[in-house]
Amino acid sequence: MATPPPQGQPGQGPPVGAPQAPPGFRPGQQPTPEQIAFMQRQLASEAQKHGMTVPQYVEQLKAQAMRQHQQQMMQQQAQQQAQQQGGRPQQQGQPVQPGPPTPEALAVANFLRNQDLKNRTCLFNEKRKDMFRVKRAIRILQSDTYQKARAKNPKLPEVHDRASAENAFKLLPLSLLALRVSKIDPHEGHAHGKKKRVKGLWTVKVEQNQTADDDAHYVWLYEGSQWKQKLYAGGALIAVFAVVMFPLWPLFMRQGVWYLSMGMLGLIGLFFAMAIFRLILFCITVFVVPPGLWLYPNLFEDVGFFDSFRPVWAWQEVSG
Repeated sequence: MATPPPQGQPGQGPPVGAPQAPPGFRPGQQPTPEQIAFMQRQLASEAQKHGMTVPQYVEQLKAQAMRQHQQQMMQQQAQQQAQQQGGRPQQQGQPVQPGPPTPEALAVANFLRNQDLKNRTCLFNEKRKDMFRVKRAIRILQSDTYQKARAKNPKLPEVHDRASAENAFKLLPLSLLALRVSKIDPHEGHAHGKKKRVKGLWTVKVEQNQTADDDAHYVWLYEGSQWKQKLYAGGALIAVFAVVMFPLWPLFMRQGVWYLSMGMLGLIGLFFAMAIFRLILFCITVFVVPPGLWLYPNLFEDVGFFDSFRPVWAWQEVSG
């Protein structure tokens, strides 16, 4: 007589592909002969359907039940270890669920954007973005400044300890207003030669785990109020109309534009002369005093205008 299929451990479902219990059967009661015969027929049918004998099919069900039991035990052990570590489970990565920003998230974003987070400029998707550290944002959320702002804006979530501050901060990645990023090498895996490194300018990518660790870095995707962009667009439109109507300008204004254009051409010529001179200087110093000296090493790097002229000179970087 065939052995009835294993029922698995309490608290977990039957193994995948296990035959169903006969009608009227309740767990824990003694099956009747009719129920046993029903299970035998069903077991033989399932085994034939999978191309196995009944004993082979029973062994497969036992193996599935054992794997499920082991997975359940491993999950219980992991939970017990997390509870024993300082009474606080380790912080797990929080998956981002894309969605429209909530009023609370926008309130937190507007508050933090107006605070001194000591933002750094980084390159994200080949665009310049502001980047900040989590610990500065958490510190501001726990400050008296936040409590005063919350008294004026009830949309700001309540913060009374570190945990509530982290919950308020996590509204940013949940609404895709700011995301955790990490530094990468944009030239890794490329065949071109190693380029000069620009100090302080990171190229970053989004991390899968959006944690609120103190040393984590977040990049702002929220630009805040758009009134500046609208103002710039209006100014550009006015400038286009002014250029189109240049023939109607007074004589003294047209003469002023001519002198200004000559001055701009002079600056451009000076820039090209400086670029040629710095190249000649590097070619001389690379043989005289290797590894060579660059004048304005960040001149052609992707940095701000003033950063292009800092530092004034630097030695050529040598790998290794």
